[in-house]
Amino acid sequence: MALLRIKEAADLLGVSDDTVRRWIDSGALSASKDSAGRLVIEGRELAALAVEQARTPHTEVGSASSARNRFPGLVTRVVSDKVMAQVEMQCGPFTVVSLMSSEAVRELGLEPGSVALASVKATTVVVERAAG
Repeated sequence: MALLRIKEAADLLGVSDDTVRRWIDSGALSASKDSAGRLVIEGRELAALAVEQARTPHTEVGSASSARNRFPGLVTRVVSDKVMAQVEMQCGPFTVVSLMSSEAVRELGLEPGSVALASVKATTVVVERAAG
């Protein structure tokens, strides 16, 4: 069973240590002490909280799609030539980069500051486990 210290849990959830402590104090998250007397959180419980906390932001951008990974965000950069374009978006804490035709960029009116929805559908996802 994976046990995570408060700082590790906070880093993984993208919140402060104080937020994790408040969740523990309120009963939203349980913690125990490890052999050194430090507060730790069971990995499974943290994973369940992460799923519960991960809500797709409300947006009017987009339509029905089979893609499950949809990230609303702002276009931050567009680099185009005659045929292809690179579109960079900031979607919350994540940067998403798409390569598409320059024609698609023009048709969609993509430019820095545009609100857009990045939909990701991949057949291969690489998962790595942190060392340690």
